[in-house]
Amino acid sequence: MTVPEINYIAVVLATLSSMIVGSVWYTPKVFGRYWMREAGIVESEMGSAVRPIIVTLIVSFITAWVLAGAAFISYSFYGGSFFWNSVLTAVILWAGFTAARFITHDQFDRRTTGLTVLNCAHELVTVVVMAVIIGVWPA
Repeated sequence: MTVPEINYIAVVLATLSSMIVGSVWYTPKVFGRYWMREAGIVESEMGSAVRPIIVTLIVSFITAWVLAGAAFISYSFYGGSFFWNSVLTAVILWAGFTAARFITHDQFDRRTTGLTVLNCAHELVTVVVMAVIIGVWPA
């Protein structure tokens, strides 16, 4: 059994990139106002962001770590470019796990289609940026 080789510096950078993507994506001048309106969030009632930021960092590290491992497995199996294996793996995992699960849960939670598309698109951009970072710095 081969253990995937992972560049942990790339994983940490990919983790931090998710914070940057989220900060830009959900800023009021980009999609933040739309997100708050569609999610029914009132800015004055949001409270502290410390806990969500800590959770996001932890979960983003896990995502980057799994993506790096899956990219290595893909590269080991298919060969070719580690970079393109990373990007393609990210898109496939996003479609099969993230987007599919968001869509299912959002249907039951009765979230608007616009909110589902916004959040799914954010996750796609996040994992593709992570994949680019991981793909540029293989183990």
